[in-house]
Amino acid sequence: MLDAHLTQLLTDLAKLGEENDAKASDKQSKYLNITQDTGEFLAFLIKACGVKRILELGTSNAYSTLWMASALANNGHITTIEYNAQKHQQARHNIDRAKLNVQIHSIHGDITAELTHLESTYDLVFFDADRSIYMDILPDIERLLRPAGIVVCDNATSHPQELAAFMHYFNQSPNYTTALLPVGKGEFVAYKAQ
Repeated sequence: MLDAHLTQLLTDLAKLGEENDAKASDKQSKYLNITQDTGEFLAFLIKACGVKRILELGTSNAYSTLWMASALANNGHITTIEYNAQKHQQARHNIDRAKLNVQIHSIHGDITAELTHLESTYDLVFFDADRSIYMDILPDIERLLRPAGIVVCDNATSHPQELAAFMHYFNQSPNYTTALLPVGKGEFVAYKAQ
């Protein structure tokens, strides 16, 4: 259950995201936040599966980051990467406001480059970034996702053509069990065999 402070902050960020995206003229200026039901789904998944270490690709203003952090146990940790400097600064501000900066390590940089520096393994990897890089980063994701780990990819039904090769990669692999869930803009989930 979310505390009152975090509930209000998430409500404020959802409203801010909608207002910002309605007036933004280019995609780079938009926050493109997940939907509330996607946030609730991620929080449920994290709690139900006992997820402790999360890698998030695409922080934006940290709306999804805060949803996931809300479900982590005190010893849980999120590493989140954002390319856009302005969004990264906004995310840092929102993480500070939520008083979750101990649990969240926010990195500003190119996702493809930053992944090569990571050495920890993760229980869950959440994809919500530039979809054109997803296929290129799969070798790093395979290396970083632990056995019995989970991949969640947003926008699976809103942008199926852009994610077709990505979803096919997991669907055809004998190492993964997959599902496409009608939550938010569509959540593609892949479970890595132990």
